[in-house]
Amino acid sequence: MSIVGALVGRNLRVFFRDRMNVFFSLLSGLILFVLYTLFLARLQTDGLEQQFPQATPEEVTAFINTWMFAGIILLTTITTGLGALSALVEDGQTGRFGDFLVAPIRRSDIVLGYLLAAIAVALIMSSIVLIVSLLYLGLVDGTWLGLEQIGALVAVMVLCCTAFTALSAFAASFVRSTSAFSALSTVVGTAIGFIAGAYIPVGSLPASVVDVINVLPFSQAAMLLRRPFTEDSLAVLADGNSTAGDSLREFYGVDLFVGETQLTVGIAIAVLVVVAVGFTALAAARIRAVVR
Repeated sequence: MSIVGALVGRNLRVFFRDRMNVFFSLLSGLILFVLYTLFLARLQTDGLEQQFPQATPEEVTAFINTWMFAGIILLTTITTGLGALSALVEDGQTGRFGDFLVAPIRRSDIVLGYLLAAIAVALIMSSIVLIVSLLYLGLVDGTWLGLEQIGALVAVMVLCCTAFTALSAFAASFVRSTSAFSALSTVVGTAIGFIAGAYIPVGSLPASVVDVINVLPFSQAAMLLRRPFTEDSLAVLADGNSTAGDSLREFYGVDLFVGETQLTVGIAIAVLVVVAVGFTALAAARIRAVVR
C-alpha cells in the first residue's frame, strides 16, 4: 500500500500543480453559477413569481439557488475527476509507463494509483464547492441546511465522485494525447450540464427528450443532490399546495419520470452503484492494457 500511496500522492501533485487544469476542471460549475447569477435566474424567478404569487421574491430566489447549487456540485463531481486523469494520458503520451514497468511496481498498483488519485481529487474539489455553496445559501439567502440534509449530500457526493470518476477513467483510457484529452474535457464539460438538466429545467424540454435524459445516471445523480438541497425551500414555495409542489418537483427534476414510471431514490442509488462497480472494473482492465 505504500507504493499505491506514493503513486496517489504523485498523481495528486501532478494535478494540483497545473493550475490551468484545476481551473478548467471547475469551469463548467463556474459557468453555471455566472449564467444563473447574471441572466438565467431572473427568467426562472419571474416565472415562479407568477406561478406562486403568495411567495416572496426572497423565497423564490432561495429555491432557484438551491436547485442551481445542486447542479454545480454534480458538474464538479464529474469534471474534476476527469481532469485528474490528465496524468494518465500524459504518462502514456510521454512514455512514462516504461519507467513504471522497469521498476518493482505491480500493474495493479499503477491502476490503483490513477483511480484513487482521481477519486480523491473529485472528493476534495466537490467538498470545497459544497462548503462554498452551503455558506452562500446561508449568508446570502438565509437558507441553512440541517445536519441530516448535509449528511445526505455528502453521501450522494461520495457516490457520484466514485461512479463518474470510474466512468471518466474508462473513457480516458482510450485517449492517446493531451490535446485529445483537452477536447474530451471540453465536450464533457459543455454537454453534461444539458444532459443532467443543470442549465435549464428538464420540464422545459420535450417529453421524449426528458425520458432519454432521465434514464441516464447523470440526471438521477442530480435528483439525489437536489432533494436535500431544495427540501426546505421548495416546501416554503409550495406553501402546503401539494399539487403545485408535485408539479414543481417534476419540472425542476427533483422527481424523475420515464413515461409514467417514477424513478425512486433506491433506483437512482442502485444505478450509480452499478456504474461505480462496473466501470471501475472496466477502467482497471483498460488501464492495465494501456500500461502493458
